[in-house]
Amino acid sequence: MSEPTLACPDAPLPLLGVDFSSAPTPRKPIVLARGHAVGGLLRLDAIEPLPDLAAFSATLQQAGPWLGVFDLPFGLPRELVAALGWPQAWLPLMRHYAALSRAEIRACFAAFCAARPAGAKFAHRATDGPAGSSPSMKWVNPPVAYMLHAGVPRLLEAGVTLAGLHTADPQRVALEGYPGLLARELIGTRSYKSDERAKQTPERLIARKDLVDALEQGRSRLGLRLKLRHAQRDALVADARGDRLDAVLCLVQAAWASTQPRHGLPPVPDPLEGWIVTAPWAKACRSAA
Repeated sequence: MSEPTLACPDAPLPLLGVDFSSAPTPRKPIVLARGHAVGGLLRLDAIEPLPDLAAFSATLQQAGPWLGVFDLPFGLPRELVAALGWPQAWLPLMRHYAALSRAEIRACFAAFCAARPAGAKFAHRATDGPAGSSPSMKWVNPPVAYMLHAGVPRLLEAGVTLAGLHTADPQRVALEGYPGLLARELIGTRSYKSDERAKQTPERLIARKDLVDALEQGRSRLGLRLKLRHAQRDALVADARGDRLDAVLCLVQAAWASTQPRHGLPPVPDPLEGWIVTAPWAKACRSAA
């Protein structure tokens, strides 16, 4: 599948990073980071809370060109899909999945897991290993299966291109991201966030400071330096839940993808499972060969 070319000759390409929630509220919104990159410098333009899924859908409808990285899975494991007898082409699969209730999804996935041995309950996508991500069929801690259920149908309804999976408007391109992948590269396995007030510790605050420092200094393999105003930096460090910082991590991934052939995706990504942008794919491609 050929990827669209985003044309923006007179200005830097608008970039989005989205920390997604399948059940957003004004207290725990979807968080959108906007920015643009010039050379190796990425400027954070704004951070916007999206209090509900309607606001998320409205954002997707905004005219392009733009490229966004979204912290939600875009596909399901091929092994799972085959075992359940679901459609094995991506668009029919997503339509089938969107028509299910969350209770039906949970029942199907729980039955699949119950029939498997301990230690191998979940099926994984090829990208999960290189990205270190949770399986996209997981319905708790975190409920990424519900994030897919809430997010991908809205991307499709808005007519957005999902790179490597579905071609629609070539001026609005979405990629699957995972902020934890970039965070681990910069601060290792240190935890930098928690939704639980009792776990919003000084150690996590220090980890957020270190993570922001590393982004500003451009210490990742992506070759980008994040440019922040003082107030923006303070807001990222102060957000103990880490939602703002996760949106910015996705924004950094979007900036990198905007400069790469095929947006940095493998030459032949699995057209059912998809791929997490910036996850190393050379080894996965060798294994599939």
